[in-house]
Amino acid sequence: MIRLASVTRVFRMGDQEVRALNGVSLDIASGEYVSIMGPSGSGKSTLLNVIGLLDRPDGGRYELDGRDVTDLSETERARVRREKIGFVFQSFHLVPRLTAAENIELPLMLEGIAPAERKARVDAALAAFDLEDRARHRPAELSGGQRQRVAIARATILRPTAILADEPTGNLDHRIGAEVMELLENLHHAGTTLIVVTHDRELGARAHRHIAMRDGEIVADAR
Repeated sequence: MIRLASVTRVFRMGDQEVRALNGVSLDIASGEYVSIMGPSGSGKSTLLNVIGLLDRPDGGRYELDGRDVTDLSETERARVRREKIGFVFQSFHLVPRLTAAENIELPLMLEGIAPAERKARVDAALAAFDLEDRARHRPAELSGGQRQRVAIARATILRPTAILADEPTGNLDHRIGAEVMELLENLHHAGTTLIVVTHDRELGARAHRHIAMRDGEIVADAR
């Protein structure tokens, strides 16, 4: 599903050049559950952003489902993201003025899906993520765990083939974080590719494949 070949990503900070990714090559098959771990500044979030087409590599090649997506236009990259990838972030990234139901519905609206189908899919998502009694609440009125459940529901409402999660439990206590991981793992059990970036070894150990990064390079890849 995902194939990176000698991918580089370089940032310039004043006179200095920082190689956030330094010739990374990586294959991830459809349906895998992968954790990407490493210290701060190791390149793990940059790698996730490249995989998710949020960032463009400076060198190398990226293929997604057999298609070269390295040099797609911004419009085409956005279309591929909507079709294939769902994102879950540490800080949720919900729209503050929208209710939980409206946040979940937003990708469906952007995709131009008819109102009747939107309502049916949002109602199903609210039920699946135990949010029915929070449908009309805005993010500020929700707990951290509820906000993350809304974020996961929104990320999966278009039925993507891959979920990319960047420190998905970082703002949650241990118990709620474990519940969130169970939700993500249930999606994996249903066939979704799951890639989790974390600095938490216990969390990373839950994956079936563990990738370790340091200084913009993959230093270990164990199944």
